[in-house]
Amino acid sequence: MKILLIEDNRDLATNMFDYFEMRGHTMDLAGDGISGMHFASTSQYDVLVLDLMLPGMDGLTLCKRLRDAGKHTPILMLTARDSLDDKIDGLEAGADDYVVKPFSMREVEARLLAMIRRVQVREGTSMLQVGDLSFSTCTLKVLRGERTIALPPIPLKLLEVLMRQSPRVLSREEVERAIWGDSPPDSDALRAHLHVLRNAVDKKFDKPLIKTLRGIGYQISDE
Repeated sequence: MKILLIEDNRDLATNMFDYFEMRGHTMDLAGDGISGMHFASTSQYDVLVLDLMLPGMDGLTLCKRLRDAGKHTPILMLTARDSLDDKIDGLEAGADDYVVKPFSMREVEARLLAMIRRVQVREGTSMLQVGDLSFSTCTLKVLRGERTIALPPIPLKLLEVLMRQSPRVLSREEVERAIWGDSPPDSDALRAHLHVLRNAVDKKFDKPLIKTLRGIGYQISDE
């Protein structure tokens, strides 16, 4: 997961960073509501973790402004208030879920993963997501972060095959069968298309997503 944490409590933020990065997730931090609004509006995240009480702009206002601006990224709200009215206020502002402080890091992680699964079910199979890479199978639009990626038809199909199965490793035979059926071309065809795909998706970015496991197969993963 790529997470944006909007939290002004440095000790809590440090603990969350340590836990989630140890678990293989990536996290950005905004220490106030205005910075959080900027991060959330200009970058792509799988989920937002938003404190209710923030300097600059409170969590409810931030949440509502993001929703009014058309941002549909799942939001988990953190609150020290345990009253029903406060929880309802958060949900009505556009939060998808909430946890009350103090909380378990394992519970937060489980809730974030559940939120992502709900979004995937709601969107069906039309939107595929791995890390900061997204692919709409309806519009055939591919994004890495905020950058649009253009791909020829076969690398595009190869990307879809790998993303649908992520993070599973697919054998060469499985990939060829998914693209060409029972009549794959010569042995260098897959390698050539994979080279085009890797140049487009990974070359200009710090973190490669497409992996070749020698003698085993291919994988696309953010882990």
